[in-house]
This record gives sequence, structure tokens and C-alpha cells, in this order.
Amino acid sequence: MDGQHRDFSYEQAFSRNVGWVTQAEQAQLKSKRVAIAGLGGVGGFHLQTLARLGIGEFSIADFDVFDIVNFNRQAGAMMSTLGRRKIDVLAEQTRDINPEVDLRLFDQGVTADNLDDFLRGADLYVDGLDFFAFEARRATFAACARLGIPAVTAAPLGMSTALLVFLPGAMTFEEYFQLDGLPELEQAVHFLVGLAPAAMHIEYLVDPTRLDLANRRGPSTPMACYLCAGVAATEGLKIMLGRGDVLAAPWAHQFDAFSNRLKRTRRENGNSHPLQRRRISALKKQVYEIARLQGLIT
Repeated sequence: MDGQHRDFSYEQAFSRNVGWVTQAEQAQLKSKRVAIAGLGGVGGFHLQTLARLGIGEFSIADFDVFDIVNFNRQAGAMMSTLGRRKIDVLAEQTRDINPEVDLRLFDQGVTADNLDDFLRGADLYVDGLDFFAFEARRATFAACARLGIPAVTAAPLGMSTALLVFLPGAMTFEEYFQLDGLPELEQAVHFLVGLAPAAMHIEYLVDPTRLDLANRRGPSTPMACYLCAGVAATEGLKIMLGRGDVLAAPWAHQFDAFSNRLKRTRRENGNSHPLQRRRISALKKQVYEIARLQGLIT
């Protein structure tokens, strides 16, 4: 260990957490492993926040590199990291926070071949995958359900965060979102409606045409990503320490900072709920119209 690392003390580094957690709970967090797939918009902030909470072990997965279009919202995106692999940059930053951290890196992202290894020993999975990564997301959440691993997703929508928790033995990701057999555009509609049944962010979207379906890009804000990290880490803390109420799916929460509102919804049977079906139908028409305008369909 070099001189700088000799100055590191886990107890001192994370001592200011104590008071909101006990000394014994902080010691528990040191031995917990969190798996995070995707280190882009929200994943990097999830990793940094949980590292500062004192989580001692991580499994992280990402195959992408930093681009200048990431600057508005991604942890680790800056001139000095352009073209570098996100997983390498975030691993360096995490080790700079906690030199003793146990990091397992999956630089090909999550795949059917490595999912079980990626989730091995995980006490919690936190979703950081790109919005359109439906195949990888469905496979990862299905593996969590099969392996009995709690899973949290906090989605950045406008200037809000939308939170969903999937606990072992409770409603699964697929039962809630019901994406099976749908084409990609309809999966996107189902996923968006399921994430935020309250849809508070839609009220202040000023230019819907900025949804670039061909390149799988949409408008984003840094505020939403920071909000997501705080909410996901808090929910993860409650799950890992067994302290506090955890409302799992079909409960969903959305906090919108722009409108200063919090809404909690419960949609029995997930997206087959009548209110969900109506919203899905309306949004589907809007998305397909944008697809037509962008020349993706006729």
C-alpha cells in the first residue's frame, strides 16, 4: 500500500454516516456487495453514492466509453476521460474513495453467459442500464428473482426520479411491466408508463421531438440522476440493514423536483391495470407518431 493509502481509515472515512446508522450497521455495510449494471446516466452516481455510504464490495458491469454527449449527466464524464471506458474511470474513482474496496469488473456488460457470476454474492442489485436496454434489463431482473436478490431501479425522468423495488417472493419485474412478446417501441411505452404511473414529468416537457428513436436517445438532466442515486441508495440501505419500510412493486414512487411533488401509486396487476392500459394506449399513439415523423415507420 502506498503512502497515500496508508493514510486511509475506513472507520474515519465513513464516520460521519454514524448517527444515521449505528456503528454496528456501518460495519455491516462494509461487508455488503452491491451489483450495478450500467455506469452511464445513473449507474455511476449509484456507485459513487454507495461507495461513500461505505459499501465494501461491488460487482460493476459496463462496455461503453465516455463521449462528449455524456457531459450533461454522467458521473466520470469530463474532458480528461473522453474515449476511456466508463468501467475503468468509475473503478478508479471508487478506489480513490475507498482503497480497500473489493471491485469485480465485467467490461463486456451483463450477458446471458456472465449474469450468474455478476450476481454471485450480491446482497442487492441496482439498475443502471440504458433505458432502451430491454433484453439485458429483463434478463438481469429475472436472474435476481431466480436467485432471491432484491433489486432496485430508480429512473431519471425529466427533473424527477421514479422508484420501483422488486423483492424476493413478491411481484417480479416481468409481472409488473409485462414486456414479453412486445416490439421494442411498445416495450419502451410499457416501461415508461410502469416506471412512473403519475407521469408528473410530462407536464413540463417542452420539446417531445427531442426523443431520437433511431439513436435511442432522449432529453435528460443532471438533477434527475443525482436524485435517483440518493433515492436508490436510501432504499438499498433499508433493504440491506433490514430497517425501515420497503414498499415493493406494485408500489411505485415518483418525486418531481420541478413541481415539488411526491406521488405514490399502487397498480395491482401492474401494466394490466385499467389506468395503466389507458396511459399505454395514449402514449403508444404519441410514440408511433414520433416514429413516423422520424421516418422509422410508414
